[in-house]
Order: sequence, then C-alpha cells, then structure tokens
Amino acid sequence: MSTSLKKIAIVGSGNWGSAIAAHIGDKVLQLDTEYDPQILMWCKEEILDDGSKLTEVINTKHENVKYLPNKNIPKNVIATSDLSESVKDADILIFVIPHQFVKTTCEELKNQIKSSAFALTLIKGFYVDEKTNELLLVSEVIKNTLNIPCLSMMGANIAKEVADKIFCEATIGSRDEEHNDTVRQLIDRPYFRIRFYPDIEIIEILGALKNVIAMCAGFVDGLKAGFNTRAAVLRLGFREMINFCRLYKKESTTDIYLESCGIADLIASALGGRNYNGAKKMAETNRSLEDIEKKDLNGQSLQGPGTAKEAYRFLEGKNLLDQFPLFRDAYLICEKKIEPKKLLDNLSNHPEYSQKQQ
Repeated sequence: MSTSLKKIAIVGSGNWGSAIAAHIGDKVLQLDTEYDPQILMWCKEEILDDGSKLTEVINTKHENVKYLPNKNIPKNVIATSDLSESVKDADILIFVIPHQFVKTTCEELKNQIKSSAFALTLIKGFYVDEKTNELLLVSEVIKNTLNIPCLSMMGANIAKEVADKIFCEATIGSRDEEHNDTVRQLIDRPYFRIRFYPDIEIIEILGALKNVIAMCAGFVDGLKAGFNTRAAVLRLGFREMINFCRLYKKESTTDIYLESCGIADLIASALGGRNYNGAKKMAETNRSLEDIEKKDLNGQSLQGPGTAKEAYRFLEGKNLLDQFPLFRDAYLICEKKIEPKKLLDNLSNHPEYSQKQQ
C-alpha cells in the first residue's frame, strides 16, 4: 500500500466514538485514492458479562455491543486496545474520550505523533488550571502535549441518530483551510452537514457548558415544572453560556451562538440527552448521580457534573458565582449541597432581571 495515503485514527470508542468511526469508516471507502481505508479505533479494553473482550466483539460482530448496540461498524474500522498502535503513522487523529482522561492519554502519546498530523476533538469538557484558575481546553492540552494543531467539532449530534444516518449538522472550529478541506471530505455528507468558524475555543466551551444547562432542564423537568419554566431555564442558561464564553475571549461573530454548537446542541441535549435524563431522574428519585450512571446509564459517565464542578471553580475564583446562578446551583445540586428545588426558587432573582435594557 502506498505510504502517501493519509491515515486516520480514532482515539475513543464509546457511543459517540463508535458512531463517528462508522460515519468516517464508510466515507473513506469512497476516498481510497487519498486515504488508507483501514481506520484504527482505540478502545479501552473491557471484559463483557459473558467474559468476552470488547475489542474482539467489535472486530468480529462489527458492532459496539456495549455502547452502541445494534448499529453496524464497517469492517475497515478495527478496534485495538493498544493506544500507541492505534495512532501509529496517523495523519488525522480524532479524539472522542471522556474529558477527564485527555491529559493522561496525551501524555502516553507524547513524541509518538507525526509533526505533520493534526487532531480534531469531539470531546465535551474542559479543565481549570489549578495554579492560575484559568480555563484549560481539551484542544489546548492536545495541541501543547502532542505539538500538533487541534480543531474542534461540536453540535447536536446524538450518537444513535448519527449511526442511523438521520439528518444532523455540526460546527467545526478551525483556522486552517487545508484542514477544513480534509474534515469536509471525511465528515460532510447529505445527512451530516458541517459549517466552519475560526472560533475553535468558543465552539469547544459551548459544547461543554450545554451539558450543565441540559442538567438544569432535567432538574426542573423532574420537579414537574411547566413548559414556560423549562423554556426560561434554557433561555437563562443559554445567556449564561454566552457570558461564560466571553470571559474566555470574544467571538468572531455572534452568529456562532446560533449554530449547531450553540443553541441547537443545547436544545437536543435538553430534549433527551443523557445529562438531562440523569438529572431528571435525580430530581425525581433523590438518588445519587453515581448510582444513576451505574444502574440506568450502562456505566456511561455523565459529562455535566464534571463540567459543572470546573465551571464553579473558575467562576468562584473570579468572584462571579452570583452572575451565573444556574451554573452555581447545578454544581451544588450534583454535590447534594442543595435540593433541586432551590434552583427553581432562585430563578426569579436571576441577574438577567435586574439588568437595565439597552
């Protein structure tokens, strides 16, 4: 096989990782003059209930029976539990693992990546630097640890629907036209449309924050609040998301918030994403989120609580918690420091209502 063919690696194999691997795996078969048709997908090895290894099941059944059951993964996508092997000679690395594992995963890959490669993160979450109390984004961790550029892709992309080829869209953050062309080739399809903006960081922050506001929607729904209240929570939450992004940097255009990475992703997540469902169940039953993850979500981790914790720490360090009451209360509810009803009680005192109109 010609070495000039570009090689793609998928780092991660949960439901979203498996769905995007299947999506790109299909597409590269039509681009076999430019891309190596074989895609390696890193899979953290798990032993299933019947004693079989998850990687072996994916490679024989061509289906991720644990995280994306009943959805076909093309035969040219090969699962491997060897992280170094999965990225060997890769030109394009697509990261789609829980954000809490990014630092350790990147450290393991240090000095193993081609200098001409680039990464694309689909990971929803960020860190707060313990020393500076500033935001540290997943794209920055990847870029700084692996010494390659990193793009971001966020949007209303529920994995099961993407696997079923049901129409959706996404927003790509990129500042390089060549990278744009590559990503367009690999991802853009009639049923999966993409749009590009230079705001890599804002797109990424929005993707993380919407999980927290989706949890707020779940809390109020679990408390049987009306549609009017739920709509208010989404509007106020979306306003907090925008204001939070602006603490990091100003957007190139306000249109970015009306893209799939902004309002659309929030709507999709608040209609029935797992952060919404987990929070709703917590408000209804008073069970802990850990228990809900284990028993109701097949062991999949919710991204909302971790992001709420980081956002709380960041805002507390800037003495801004009172300007972001939904982010504040979401964290306190996750930690069981306040009851979900407190979030409802605090709505009427939201700082939005004391601001003078322009």
